[in-house]
Amino acid sequence: MTSQLQDRRDPDTEAGHGHPERRSRTRQFAWLAVGLVGITALFVVRAITAEQSGLSLPGQAQDFLTLSISVIVESMPFVILGIVLSIAVQVWVPDTWIMRVLPKNPFLRRAAISFIGVFLPVCECGNVPLARGLMVKGFTVSESMTFLLAAPIINPITIITTHQAFGWDNGILVGRIVGGFVIANLIGWLFSRHPDQDSLLTDRFAAECRVPENHGHGDSRWQQSVALFRRESSVILPALFIGAVAAGAIQSLVPRQVLVSLGSNPLWSILAMMVLAFVISVCSNVDAFFILPFASTFMPGSIVTFLVFGPIIDIKMLALLRTTFTVRTLVQLTAVVALLAALVGLVVNYVA
Repeated sequence: MTSQLQDRRDPDTEAGHGHPERRSRTRQFAWLAVGLVGITALFVVRAITAEQSGLSLPGQAQDFLTLSISVIVESMPFVILGIVLSIAVQVWVPDTWIMRVLPKNPFLRRAAISFIGVFLPVCECGNVPLARGLMVKGFTVSESMTFLLAAPIINPITIITTHQAFGWDNGILVGRIVGGFVIANLIGWLFSRHPDQDSLLTDRFAAECRVPENHGHGDSRWQQSVALFRRESSVILPALFIGAVAAGAIQSLVPRQVLVSLGSNPLWSILAMMVLAFVISVCSNVDAFFILPFASTFMPGSIVTFLVFGPIIDIKMLALLRTTFTVRTLVQLTAVVALLAALVGLVVNYVA
């Protein structure tokens, strides 16, 4: 992908005025402040409107605050871990090591990338900065998508928690692992056929990818690591704040009873579970325990659909993915993943 991006010019440099690096650093601090202030504000408002304070908000507003904060608390450790791993890949891992150990055949290469999550057990939130780092390091867009879709499902923590929740009953665990692997590789293959993968990325991230390898020459690795941490945090934290607020708002407005009433129908139960996964935006490492109480009401295929679709597409993830991919790319990705996840659910309902 690096070679595909060589002929594109940095918009800051292209503008030809001011000091691009200084303006870029100022912009990073500004967005980092937006993310930190927004997240802090949620906690402060929640604290001063606690029931004991006498300034309590209406029930729905309290639910909104609680749900938004829960998304942040659940996601933040993995986001930070993902940024740290991204820095490790970009700064500390030798340039050609990752590319050298992966197979050359595209199909085998994407299959191997699907299992990177086994060694980097980060949930979907942390995989976004890590995938950005892998693209900067030389992954194609389609390969990074394969990683993004497979890693939250095919990693030891998710597999263990799913087994703890469901065991081997009704093929839910097997359906989740196999479904996640198949969908990730199909998506990777589909987007690898795109004639201009560069156009799938936002202009800002594409500009970051084409920064030459010797950029920052003279800086120590620790200085480069600090700069990368500032840059990735300024991108990811505001997106996490927006995603958490959106997820909290929709969860507090949509009655879950409407979704539960659809649980016994083979088709509607699958659609209801996709909507629930999209709205709830729960982390893949714990989503099996969240959905466990629904197992007695919903069919096994719809549970698998929830466990496959949720780690890939939800409100919070779309906000995070928007830092890297264009709106058109995300619409296409969402549509194809929804169709494939529904198909996996129907197959499990038929077989189980």
